[in-house]
Amino acid sequence: MDIEYNNESALLSGQAVTFKLDPGEIAHVLHPGQIIAFRGSGGHRSDKLMNIQGMYRKRKLIRADIQGPCQFVASLPPSITMNTIRFTDGSDLLYDFKHLFFYTEGVEMETRILSMKNMMITRDAIKMKFSGRGFIGILTQGQVLEMPLDPEEPIYVEAGSVIAYPENAKLELSVYGNHLASQHMRYQWKMTGHGHVLIQAGSGNRELERDLQSGDGVVKRFLREVIPFGGVFIK
Repeated sequence: MDIEYNNESALLSGQAVTFKLDPGEIAHVLHPGQIIAFRGSGGHRSDKLMNIQGMYRKRKLIRADIQGPCQFVASLPPSITMNTIRFTDGSDLLYDFKHLFFYTEGVEMETRILSMKNMMITRDAIKMKFSGRGFIGILTQGQVLEMPLDPEEPIYVEAGSVIAYPENAKLELSVYGNHLASQHMRYQWKMTGHGHVLIQAGSGNRELERDLQSGDGVVKRFLREVIPFGGVFIK
């Protein structure tokens, strides 16, 4: 499989991704409505109903199974980008199924039911573990970064920015810094373990954009910062 990203300015104008499949290769596309062009035999695309689990996790009914040789183009809206991850034996990352755009034949999915503690932290009961050999496409909001975990020294990651984390990782819902910092901080995952965590750089709040565009006076901005929950009550 060959994948070409046709637009580097995806955050502004959307991203077009071209897939080229060789004979015998199969890609399972979970958002077939995003396919805007196809070159090849019409019989090489077969849409199917997802299983119950897939319908629930993706809130979609149909997936498209596309077989090579062929070429197709998928279009993604502004602010959403796709990142391709290649799997070999030994991966232990857990993903949220909602981020999955496609996977190739040879990639296997296993359901992992989280501990009660992690359910409370992640607000999700199930994660997906991928194994085998092949590719998956992950939908993200902005650039994806890979950061190493340490078994002793924690890393704090904004909860909404986490794309995937190792199955062995220890998670705690936390904040950090002094009282003022923690008071105005989104919840963080305090993470330790082995391996790497994948985070997306574009999922944070829009505070910076609002600050740049806002005409608020200094007094209102000061009160919004120093009063607990000032950003909620002072508009």
